Formats: sequence, structure tokens, C-alpha cells
Amino acid sequence: MEIPNLIPHIEALIFASDKPLTTAEITELLNHALGFMEDKLTLEQIETSLEDILKKYEDEVYPFEIKQSGGGWQFLTKKEYHKTVAQLNGEKFLKRLSTAALETLAIIAYKQPVTKGEIESIRGVNSDYSIQKLLEKELIVITGRNEDMPGKPLVYATSRLFMDYFGINSSADLPKLKEVFGENIVEPTVINHTTSAEESEPAFIVSEEGELVENEDNEEKKEEE
Repeated sequence: MEIPNLIPHIEALIFASDKPLTTAEITELLNHALGFMEDKLTLEQIETSLEDILKKYEDEVYPFEIKQSGGGWQFLTKKEYHKTVAQLNGEKFLKRLSTAALETLAIIAYKQPVTKGEIESIRGVNSDYSIQKLLEKELIVITGRNEDMPGKPLVYATSRLFMDYFGINSSADLPKLKEVFGENIVEPTVINHTTSAEESEPAFIVSEEGELVENEDNEEKKEEE
């Protein structure tokens, strides 16, 4: 079958699927659906078709696109429409997660596979309730037990739903901590020994974009001195 004729079949599969589809899964499903007996579709043909689909939905006339997310291909709305679509369920979903649950989820995402004891060691508090809530929401899963630790505790990791929701394919796609906090976040802040609190300028301030940046006023004062 010619590539142009394959494209609508691939689009239909991805659109109708309730989970991301891998290239291999698309190939297998189409071979079954179209009944190829001798000249079966190959991965290369599907990959070529997907490349054409990617280019097709780059056109600004479409509010959505095809992307690899959650371990496979799926239709996703483009970035400029995220805030609009979030009114349906995205913001509500996040608001249901408490600060404790978000902290626990972040630790699991960056340290996985990780045990409850390791999570609590980092947080400094009991995390039973947070872990239970994350399991109920299917954002994390139990992947087994740590055979090397006393008592062989359960091991937790993020789920496919977590990757799907945050638009990543594996934990390797998570932003690096330096990208999140910036290199300056861990540097000590110089304390200015002044007689008045008003005379003391902070070494860093938060910009309008929410980034931690050096205080230019502080630098100007240093130059004047």
C-alpha cells in the first residue's frame, strides 16, 4: 500500500486508541486490519508515514499534533492551547494532589526505583498516605521488592499514566534539576553586615518569569563601593 493511503489508517488508530501506540503496535494492528498475507507492512513504512503525519500537523491551522508521549504515539493539543484545554480537567487533576503528594511524586520520579523508607528519609516525614494516594491515581506503580534491603521493602516507580500526563517517554526525559532550579540555587548567599535591614540587598531575586537571578542593584552597589 502506498504511503498516502496508509496515513489515514494510522491517524484513525492513534485517534481511537485510549493509550499511546508504539510504531510496532501500529504496524501489527494495520497488518491485521488490512489483511496483508504476503507483502506485510514494515516498520520502515510506518515510520515514513509517521514522519509525513508529523509534518502535516505542523501547519498552524491544526490545534493539535502527533507526538511521541507516554511511550507511544498520540494526538496532543499544541502548547498554545494547553491553558484552554486545562479548563476541562488538567488543572482540577493537579489541584487534587496535595503538596505532600507532589513532593513524594517528585522524589519517586527522580530517584526511581525507590522504597518508602528512602522517600521518607528524604522528606523527613511519614509518606504512607501520599504513596497510597499516588497509587490510587495510578501515577506510580509497585515494581517489585528490593531484595538487598532488610525486610525486602516494596519498590516504587512512576507509571505509564504519569509519563502520558506529563508528556514524556521515560524518566530520562525529565528536566535535569539544574534546569529546574538553576546552578545558583545551591550557592551560599553572601550576608551583608549592615546596620539597617533596609540597607541590605538580597544576592538573588525572583524575576517576572519566575526565575532566580542575580540582583543587579546589589551588583551596582558593589561597583560603587
